[in-house]
Amino acid sequence: MSRCALPPQPTAARRRAILSLSLPQLTQQLRDGQLSAVQVLQAFQEKATVVNDELNCLTEPIPDASERAQNLDAADRPLGLLHGVPVSIKEHYNIKGMVTTLGVTKHLDTPADEDAVIVQVLKRQGAVPFVKTNIPQTLLSISCSNPVFGNTVNPLDRTRSPGGSSGGEAALIRGGGSVLGLGSDIGGSARGPAHFCGICGFKPTAMRIRYRKTKLISSPGLMARDVDSLALGLKALLVPDMFQLDPQVVPIPFRQEMYEEKQPMRIGYFTTLSVCPPTPSMGRAVIIAKEALEKAGHTLVAFDVPEDMRAMIDLVLRLITADNGRTFSTKWKDELIDEYLKGQIYLWTMPHYLRKIQGFLLKPFWPRVSRMLSHRLIGSVYDLWQRLAEREEYIKQFLDELKKKNLDLLLCPAFGLPACKPEHAGKILGATAYNSLFNLLNFPAGVVPVTTVTEEDDRLLDDWRGYGNDMIDKIIKETTRGAVGLPVAVQCVALPWQEEKCLRLMKEVETLCPL
Repeated sequence: MSRCALPPQPTAARRRAILSLSLPQLTQQLRDGQLSAVQVLQAFQEKATVVNDELNCLTEPIPDASERAQNLDAADRPLGLLHGVPVSIKEHYNIKGMVTTLGVTKHLDTPADEDAVIVQVLKRQGAVPFVKTNIPQTLLSISCSNPVFGNTVNPLDRTRSPGGSSGGEAALIRGGGSVLGLGSDIGGSARGPAHFCGICGFKPTAMRIRYRKTKLISSPGLMARDVDSLALGLKALLVPDMFQLDPQVVPIPFRQEMYEEKQPMRIGYFTTLSVCPPTPSMGRAVIIAKEALEKAGHTLVAFDVPEDMRAMIDLVLRLITADNGRTFSTKWKDELIDEYLKGQIYLWTMPHYLRKIQGFLLKPFWPRVSRMLSHRLIGSVYDLWQRLAEREEYIKQFLDELKKKNLDLLLCPAFGLPACKPEHAGKILGATAYNSLFNLLNFPAGVVPVTTVTEEDDRLLDDWRGYGNDMIDKIIKETTRGAVGLPVAVQCVALPWQEEKCLRLMKEVETLCPL
């Protein structure tokens, strides 16, 4: 077929065939001319519409997608690694002429005047951004709901959350409406939803790809059905266009040879963090992957995360709440607050004296909750600098522990529990410790599904006490009940700037533990 000819609407069988392709397969057929960009776009537009009717995962279609696909078909030669590929974009990325709301009504009348850099690079690689996807209000939640676009539900269980903050992306991809999604990850916002929905999600080292010209500062993340698609998506972004448009990005192209390396790996693993012990299925998934990797000839070494309680409460929590919620409070002023976010806002903005009183009263009964509530706020620039120095000291401590065991890869739980119910999302943020730890460390990390929750996992909840059967544990137990059949992922982690090695471990796990 001539690239200049307007292709016919694909038949139902043809659409199903297109939707079943992995990203590498799809790009090959587009480059070979077996498929046109318009045909592929029409297939995904139709499917995304159906998925959205069921899950409410989209915010808006991108208006120029059809015109862009037609122009690609009319080109003399394929344009870039993603020629003709429809890509879904998380709502907080700027797209010229479209509003970026963060789920806040005050932004509804302020369209972006240019594309985010990462969107510009995708376009230069031939991609066709075609829809924007839903988010929780202001992005800091593991639910996916806001007063502007409503609530997104999990494609596998409509009573549960698809995760946050890239929940719309995860739901759309799992529903078959997108082959590659652009999410973000400031504390697990790509990895958590990927785990909740049973797809793959990846967070690179900060500054390997970047957030420039987005509405909110966060680390970009990629989401797809399989690891090869993540690798190709990252390869398409790590190109001269990215390095030229954003000179602060470290100019390291994708190292295919590292991703395809076949030598046996030496991998550390852990199944729990003391700050939030995982529910039974989460630890079991790590053991499944560990044993499969060992049978394939890799070496697995037990690893103890140093002082994870201090890292999560004294560093992550204190740094996230350094301004006592002031930054986000300005966004909420005179706004309708989403029902699933109200509890979190109360905690973020609670006066310090009230934190101390509640922490003191709760300490004899719930020491973990007490410590989370009564942590000292950052009261000065000097105090902030001290916390940042402590962060650097903790990174060194963690790296030293890895070096002692000659490790540069880790395998661990993807989250503290399977997909939760949205009404519990604001009360179990401790379960994100498995994600936010690696944001604190600035390590690349990704999740890949390996199993599902079993009846035995559900039964074991009867005796599961978590940290000590405190308020958080009880809510985790309540929201995990009845999760039988939901996907369970593991997390793969590498040292900074070793994204390809992290993806290689993810690919090995995916191959050895097909779900």
